[in-house]
Amino acid sequence: MSLFASIYDAPAPAAAVELAATHVSAATLEQRGGQAVVSAYAVEPLPDGALVPSMTAVNTHNRTQVATALARVLDTIGRPRRVGLVIPDQIARVSLVRFEKVPARTPDLEQLIRWQVRKSAPFPIEEGQIAYVSGITAPDGQDFVVSLARRSIVEEYEALCAEAGAHAGIVDLSTFNVVNAVLASAAAPGADWLLIHVAADSTSIAIVRGPHVIFFRNRTADADFSLADLVHQSAMYYEDRLQGAGFSRVVLAGASAGDADQARRSLEERLATKVETVDPRQAAPLGDRIAAAPALLDALAPVVGLLLRDTSAVNRRHSAGVA
Repeated sequence: MSLFASIYDAPAPAAAVELAATHVSAATLEQRGGQAVVSAYAVEPLPDGALVPSMTAVNTHNRTQVATALARVLDTIGRPRRVGLVIPDQIARVSLVRFEKVPARTPDLEQLIRWQVRKSAPFPIEEGQIAYVSGITAPDGQDFVVSLARRSIVEEYEALCAEAGAHAGIVDLSTFNVVNAVLASAAAPGADWLLIHVAADSTSIAIVRGPHVIFFRNRTADADFSLADLVHQSAMYYEDRLQGAGFSRVVLAGASAGDADQARRSLEERLATKVETVDPRQAAPLGDRIAAAPALLDALAPVVGLLLRDTSAVNRRHSAGVA
């Protein structure tokens, strides 16, 4: 059964938490004079190997370390009872599928989507959890952005929150919510734009057109295949297959863990355009007005994006969550 209705009907959570390979982060928002402001936030690093994202294997390799970091960030933001949970892209397979004719009945559409994605599922489809959202309507059919994750892996992350006293009412992927954070800013892109989201051992590329993701790729880090190569390959696909007319913006997120300046310069040379780094303060300023380091902005972008997911119909379209 698709979980689409339960995701989109759920009210906005009081707080959002991200469980990533390198850290646990959390934030809460409040309204001040009609402006969403980050009222509390926390980031706790994780030791190498404590949490290793995987689509098919157990992710938590040192449960005590992960649980301790999660408890600390929840304590810092006020021990919320209900949270939105952001989990790594690597635990899910994201596909864009197109159907010439879309069934009128939701159960029939769900069955068709499940049949389509089972071909590439790395586990029995009966063990999978699927969510989808409609995408571009084209002359030759309707696109859908589909997320497929192993149910036991999603439950592993949910259980960590439950043990810390927080119910994960929404579960969604990290890059989708960085997209939300960019779209929620006052200067949200109006034309096609590119997001490059670098994680500890993988990179996700998303291309967004209007209110729709039209391209998504997650690739594990490969010493023989540079970030610039991956982005260039994606840009060529965009031009050749997606009738791309050029990116209005290129946004880099997550690169603060390495040499962000070098990564940005390399991408600018390859794409021949300016590359900016993600800044969730453009959507929700930090309430304490303290200058934020790039690493903090990278850590906050997904959780801020999830908290702002229902600020407009545009943002809701970009949360093809997994639970």
